[in-house]
Amino acid sequence: MAAVAASSGAARDRVGLGWRGELASGILSNLAHIDVLEVIADDYYRASRADIAALRSLARQVPVSLHGVGMGLASTIPAEPRRLQAMARLMKAVQAESWSEHLSFVRAGGLEIGHLAAPPRTPHSVAGAVANIASATRIVGSAPLMENIATLVAPPASTLDEAEWLAQIIHGAQVPLLLDLHNLYANAVNVGREPEAMLLRLPLATVGAVHLSGGHWVDQPDGAGRRLLDDHLHDVPPAVFDLLTVLARHAPQPLTVIVERDGNYPSFEHVLGQLELARAALHAGRSA
Repeated sequence: MAAVAASSGAARDRVGLGWRGELASGILSNLAHIDVLEVIADDYYRASRADIAALRSLARQVPVSLHGVGMGLASTIPAEPRRLQAMARLMKAVQAESWSEHLSFVRAGGLEIGHLAAPPRTPHSVAGAVANIASATRIVGSAPLMENIATLVAPPASTLDEAEWLAQIIHGAQVPLLLDLHNLYANAVNVGREPEAMLLRLPLATVGAVHLSGGHWVDQPDGAGRRLLDDHLHDVPPAVFDLLTVLARHAPQPLTVIVERDGNYPSFEHVLGQLELARAALHAGRSA
């Protein structure tokens, strides 16, 4: 696919936050410090007219992107049209600037997994993802940004590594990559690879947005070491901010960076501090 339009510098980069009800008061009081908000779309598929109107009002004050979590587009099973139609209706109602989903599967054989699971990284799953993304683009009316997901173990039966698999889907579907840097970092350290080397193997010219979050280490059941769990309950670690600096050095296009937090909320001043650390990391990369 064609590279995302190039930027003349860091001034066009944006740093924002994932909308959560627990953070609403702080967000609405500090919109001048937040460039963009990302809203979980699934929370609004069956929302009341009043809630949709409130979200539309918010989108008039600050750019809003919708983030889906339940489509399961990285699957050999066709995506459910009703879920895609729900996103289409919400995009139209809210007038959001963009939407995104995960490169995961969430159901099979009529069963809901209840988790964003990594499929086997094979040409077969690449073809399924590309077909589902094409359907999603047609029904919603615009192409999604597609996000890499975290996994504690490399998916069994894979014949492609993560970078190859992601690149084949992004190029095949001709969509932007929503690059979750903590997911990338966790996946790399969990399989004993160097995160920066993995980052530099990705199609960085296709990155349209970035997620930052934190996690914690968990012991393996057999006591043979630890793995990093992406839980969105902790601060973004310094190593992930370092990856953002590397990305900003190598990707000339403007980047939209979203800090995610799903619980264990600190003060909102601390949340704003995380956004400032992201801005500093971007600036360091652009200045290099």
